[in-house]
Amino acid sequence: MSVPHDRVSQSSTDRSSTHWNVIDWLAMVLMVIGSINWGLVGTMDLDLVATLLGDMSVASRAVYALVGLAGLYGLVVLVKMGRSQHDT
Repeated sequence: MSVPHDRVSQSSTDRSSTHWNVIDWLAMVLMVIGSINWGLVGTMDLDLVATLLGDMSVASRAVYALVGLAGLYGLVVLVKMGRSQHDT
């Protein structure tokens, strides 16, 4: 019994769309760190990044900037995912 060609191509497309590279993983980790930090700020008035790295220190500002860039990267990925879902 053979599998129709369209099912084969769809399964290989699904497999490649779930493959994350290092930048994807790094962005996801940074977005999780940022969301946890904002959750702590909102619920307990605790800025964990500032507590650990210093209030507006170079290190904390770098983390905030990287989290922001990761969020923008995530937005771009989300738009691409929406377009690819729409195309299929």
